[in-house]
Amino acid sequence: MTLPRCPKCQSEFTYEDGDLYICPECAHEWGKAGGDEPAEAAKVWKDAFGNVLTDGDSVTLVKDLKLKGSSAVIKVGTKVKNIRLIDGDHDIDCKIEGFGAMQLKSEFVKKS
Repeated sequence: MTLPRCPKCQSEFTYEDGDLYICPECAHEWGKAGGDEPAEAAKVWKDAFGNVLTDGDSVTLVKDLKLKGSSAVIKVGTKVKNIRLIDGDHDIDCKIEGFGAMQLKSEFVKKS
């Protein structure tokens, strides 16, 4: 059985590792099913009602949020402008007037 050449550097010294082929010369990995790299699904952020969020959107809170380490509460209906989407548990990076910079979960906002 002959193994395919590396699609990046054309090396003939590829080897199998599970469902992948690996090139020891350039460290390129690709799937056996064909194609160069498996297509990664683009991350989609959705609000509490299933609307797709994008960078720069304005959102409104749908739940009172208590701030850790403080007695302050951000009330329902607070509008947040110009959000930035990030990876992680808290996936919205924003500035809330009167509270400053913070991160929110997309499940507690609705797109305005």
